[in-house]
Amino acid sequence: MTFSLFDHDAPHGEASRLVAFAGNRLDRRSEHRTETELGDALKDPATRYFAITKGRLAMRVDADTPDGLLTAADIAGMQPRNADAVLIGWDEANAARIAMPVGIEPDDLPEPFKAIDTRSVYRQALLDEETLGAYAQGTSLVSWALANRFCGVCGKPMVPEAGGYRRKCNGCGHTAFPRTDPVAIMLTVDEARDRCLLGRSPHFPPGMYSCLAGFIEPGETMEDAVRRETMEESGIKVGRVRYHASQPWPMPHTLMIGVYAEAQSLEITRDTNELEDCRWFDRAETEAMLASTLGEADASAPPPGAIAHRLMRDWLDWGR
Repeated sequence: MTFSLFDHDAPHGEASRLVAFAGNRLDRRSEHRTETELGDALKDPATRYFAITKGRLAMRVDADTPDGLLTAADIAGMQPRNADAVLIGWDEANAARIAMPVGIEPDDLPEPFKAIDTRSVYRQALLDEETLGAYAQGTSLVSWALANRFCGVCGKPMVPEAGGYRRKCNGCGHTAFPRTDPVAIMLTVDEARDRCLLGRSPHFPPGMYSCLAGFIEPGETMEDAVRRETMEESGIKVGRVRYHASQPWPMPHTLMIGVYAEAQSLEITRDTNELEDCRWFDRAETEAMLASTLGEADASAPPPGAIAHRLMRDWLDWGR
């Protein structure tokens, strides 16, 4: 029998395909762009836009299905900021998709448009998975572009290149590239007692528990970030770390790296500044959390689509 490095006994395919914001199928052409493509796309009537105002998506809401991909006519009165637009890619019909920051205030959008925050767009399933993934790319890039309008080296204005995929200083020539902030999110498992470690942050909805998480710091491996963050937040020592899945999290430009972590100690000493509560949950408790509607049980899990939900679900299903 031939063994492959890529064989596994997971109950489904690639777990990263099952989380929200991961359905983007646009052709980005990020390494093969010309300096005319953004201008050409702005003139093309087939181009569709994600109009972004103060970090929210302007959506048409006058039909049964809200629409977040707008036409040039739709956004004409929203004060589009073409200089900060980002060409994010092309669909299967070769129609361009542009993330367009607009100057109009969210509350001043004309009917039938409404500005909706990214978390609500996801939780209310206002976009299909493929469009939601493209929007994740677009809103992350717009956030980065607006934060890099001036050079961090000399302070001179930055201009977009490659359809907005990089920005270059007019003064010193410094080039800035889009940023992604890596976060480790871990389900720590006590294998001997068949239970997992979950915590509750003060900003969570009532009753919700989730995986511990933290930013990966400069000069740190993902595995060591998992060990450090788990120890800092819960006092639990972690041994082995196993990668499971990742998730774009466009708030504004994070990549969640989901792992399983092996508990090597059991006594919890939580960081009271970070967590309201932290405790062990057995399989039955975890199953009940995942089955409950958010906020309707003593303890509930993050919603489907969140990578924490995926980690919990797959821990329960693994090996069945």
